[in-house]
Amino acid sequence: MDVQIENSWKELLEDEFEKEYFKNLTDFVRQEYKTHTIYPPGKDIFKAFDLCPVDNVKVVIIGQDPYHGKGQAHGLCFSVKDGVKIPPSLRNIYKELNDDIGKPIPETGNIEHWAKQGVLMLNAALTVRAGNAGSHQGKGWETFTDAVIEKISNKKENLVFLLWGAYAQRKGQVINPEKHFILKSAHPSPFSAYNGFFGNKHFSKTNEFLKSKGLEEIKW
Repeated sequence: MDVQIENSWKELLEDEFEKEYFKNLTDFVRQEYKTHTIYPPGKDIFKAFDLCPVDNVKVVIIGQDPYHGKGQAHGLCFSVKDGVKIPPSLRNIYKELNDDIGKPIPETGNIEHWAKQGVLMLNAALTVRAGNAGSHQGKGWETFTDAVIEKISNKKENLVFLLWGAYAQRKGQVINPEKHFILKSAHPSPFSAYNGFFGNKHFSKTNEFLKSKGLEEIKW
């Protein structure tokens, strides 16, 4: 199957694209785009991969579902397009960034610049119906993104995985802890941020680890 995704990912995932579940998933997603309003736009489904080739990946952030409001989702977990109101979870991420490393809170929710520095911002499901959270869960995306996580865990070493919340931590069970640096905390959602997301210092810890391995730090 010819999937429109960045070449290094196409090579790494080529066997996945030929599996029956992925063909069924593709049929489902195509039909959904024909019959409903689906986010993100089709060209942005694999944007997290397109902005962050395999060899560039240094950090992986695992989200759950694309934003389901108009104009929000653009293929990167937690990020929204310029000009879109900053969602609550991202506001809390910015608050922790400010507390942790003193970064001023940005006026835009677009964090593409993280991806371009090697942060793979991967949602578990890559599409969603407008206004219907979780509507594309259980259709095959989770199997695909589990494979992505497992393959880069096997292929690379010294990655930092940021697992925020129980869902991300369950997905992270395929990561090899002998090869990678895994940071876990509560999710940045307003419902859980005060249960351990605030004060986790994951941004400074990530950069300390990268520096210790002779890798360039992320300019958060």
